Amino acid sequence: MQRRRVQLTGLMAVGLVLVGLARGVLADEAVKATQPAEPASTQPASDEPWQPAGIAGILPIGSWRKPLPEVTTASPEDIAAWRKLKFGLFIHWGPVSVQGTEIGWSRAGYRRGLPWNWNILSGQVPVEIYDNLHKKFNPTKFDAREWVQIAKDAGTKYVVFTTKHHDGFCLFDTKLTDYKITGPESPYGRDIVRQLADACHEGGILWGIYYSQVDWWHPDYMNSIDGHRRYLKYLHGQMRELLTGYGKVSMIFFDGLSGDEKDWDGAALVNMCRELQPGVIINDRAGVPADNSTPEQRIGHMDTKRPWETCMTIGTQWSWKPNDRIKSFKECIQTLVRVVGGDGNLLFNVGPMPDGRIEPRQADRLREMGRWLAKYGESIYDTRGGPFRTDQWGAATWRGKTVYVHVLDGGKKPVTLEPIDRKIVSHRVLTGGQATVVQTDKSVTITLSDDARNDVDAIVVLELDGPVRVKDVSENAG
Repeated sequence: MQRRRVQLTGLMAVGLVLVGLARGVLADEAVKATQPAEPASTQPASDEPWQPAGIAGILPIGSWRKPLPEVTTASPEDIAAWRKLKFGLFIHWGPVSVQGTEIGWSRAGYRRGLPWNWNILSGQVPVEIYDNLHKKFNPTKFDAREWVQIAKDAGTKYVVFTTKHHDGFCLFDTKLTDYKITGPESPYGRDIVRQLADACHEGGILWGIYYSQVDWWHPDYMNSIDGHRRYLKYLHGQMRELLTGYGKVSMIFFDGLSGDEKDWDGAALVNMCRELQPGVIINDRAGVPADNSTPEQRIGHMDTKRPWETCMTIGTQWSWKPNDRIKSFKECIQTLVRVVGGDGNLLFNVGPMPDGRIEPRQADRLREMGRWLAKYGESIYDTRGGPFRTDQWGAATWRGKTVYVHVLDGGKKPVTLEPIDRKIVSHRVLTGGQATVVQTDKSVTITLSDDARNDVDAIVVLELDGPVRVKDVSENAG
């Protein structure tokens, strides 16, 4: 009976896959007629199916690929400057906010380039509805300067914005497609990326772009060797537009999902970005390691060697969701502290509403974080993680001769830490109250008095007799 149940379960799973694939292929075919044709390729034609290297684990069919060139990386000085920032604002937005469902992933249809198990459960919004949401997307209350002010009020030092997500819709005035915010079918008709980039530059906050190489709308994307060859020209062309027409770009967040370097011509892509925007910090999602790792929706493990950045939502999905549960003030602060204590940066995401405003609840929470950082930001900005490892009790940060011990568990019990090879010459509680600190050659023990305890973050400052010496720790943050 158990074997028969297993067999039945397997048959049901296969059936779901076949139904999902069939629905997706039919849906994709239905919308192809509405999409612009691409110019013919000068490469030898091939209608053989594209085989994603990073997903199928094999090289793409055909001999048109060149050997992998050297990939450039950011300088140590640029990496150090980025690490000092610690806190950035991520913004996911697009026509899907009209629907209130997840960006990209709520689109039904076959997800080209992804393995079969990612296609068992398709998105809930039919393709013919999702791909026409831009006709209803008219964010007349969008005010780029107000967004930037919210970012500054939150204490973030940079903004990263979705210029194009997996659904293929472009929020900038690209010349390579009409499926864009300035296209003939868009009632809004203004370049959102232009407005936000300009507002960031004017407001003194660093500007970064998110760009998805994955594009389930584009008819050539991973459709055939010849088609995907054309798509790569489209991808690289759009990145060139974004890096030459919108001023200084400080960060690039690629999102190739599980794609390999050969799926994006990633080495050439990263090298082009670096040539067009010297000093830019590029993440690890173009099939090459580039500059930093990007743990998603989780706090990365402590890693003082490889730069890393946790990207995480303030609510339960990336784009706006009506009546979503948003993180409490305590959750927000402790997430930031644990990320920074692990030697990472936090890219914290909000999803604006379809009318163009950042939801007041989300904006208020960000401002709460900013007020906390105005008081205690010295323990976050321009620090490194350590010298104590993060654990259930909390995390530690340091700068020069100063260590900030963030007690996150309420401090009802003494916190016993590993020994350090510097003498503690004084201590104080940055958040108020008193504490006792006992140092031996085997441990450092901190005990908070009643007036120093709080359930968010009690920060004990240790002044040492010399600069902190930290042994590199790498627990694979990515």
